[in-house]
Amino acid sequence: MTTSSGGGTDTPARLLTLLSLLQTPREWPGGELADRLGVSRRTVRRDIDRLRELGYPVQATQGAAGGYRLVAGKAMPPLVLDDEEAVAIAVGLRAGAGHAVEGVEEASVRALAKLEQVLPSRLRHRVAALGAATMSLASGDGARVAPETLTTMASATAGRERLRFAYEAKDGTPSRRLTEPHRLVSTGRRWYLVAYDLDREDWRTFRVDRVSEPFATGVRFAPRMLPGGSAEAYVRRSVLPRRQESAAYDVDVEFQAPAAEVARRLPPSLGEVTEVGEGRSRLRGSVTEPVEWVAVRLLWVECDFAVRGPGELVTRVRDLGRRLTAAAS
Repeated sequence: MTTSSGGGTDTPARLLTLLSLLQTPREWPGGELADRLGVSRRTVRRDIDRLRELGYPVQATQGAAGGYRLVAGKAMPPLVLDDEEAVAIAVGLRAGAGHAVEGVEEASVRALAKLEQVLPSRLRHRVAALGAATMSLASGDGARVAPETLTTMASATAGRERLRFAYEAKDGTPSRRLTEPHRLVSTGRRWYLVAYDLDREDWRTFRVDRVSEPFATGVRFAPRMLPGGSAEAYVRRSVLPRRQESAAYDVDVEFQAPAAEVARRLPPSLGEVTEVGEGRSRLRGSVTEPVEWVAVRLLWVECDFAVRGPGELVTRVRDLGRRLTAAAS
């Protein structure tokens, strides 16, 4: 850890950590930054000056509640991107976030929130104009979500700010919610927000495509302990059982790959992946997805696998294999 004077060989690493914190769309009090970095407030001020010398537009506010935040400047900070590249990246991230493509959806939202915060206004207008003037026929597997909604919710989650929004229940009943957002989770077909509902004094899972008018209040909160561990597991327990009320069937597939690798390539809605031996893992879950979709989805793991059940899925995978073999011959 560095000393309060700001010296030491790990100053570049500390500057990168500081820059990463400032790229979260919120204002950071000097004392909180000092605690996060393990240095003095004086060192934080010196590091801020170093970032400014490198071209990053860090704004400071005075007073007891003052702090630092990264703002949009007259030009892009030194990311080695020209205007065209910055616009192209922002448009691509919007597409990835809006369609909830497995493997890139959460990273797209985080990156988009950071990039749009520092884009000059002229480039933000170009990105918005491109989004309004274009559309895609590839609608993805689930409901569309506006990137602006995701980035607002992601920013509030990362900054630990209370989030207010309008919500429409499954039966169409409207309500207003005040929450402490914990995590955004994508199942590959839909986005969900796991949050503590302050009015109901309990944890809730919200479908993001039913959210409108999200607004970060600026009121910060101390994180609560989520029951049962991870947000992904909480969504699986709270959302999937309701989808399994009709036409549910059990999936059992063995993969010739480690569990962590398989889990990264499959949506949580298909079940839980566990280790069963060295370099082998097993997927088990109760799903309501179409068997055809599951069969194709298993191919995305890109490793050898064996379907143990159900029989209909075995048949579909076998038929798909024959068709792929014939197409390549």
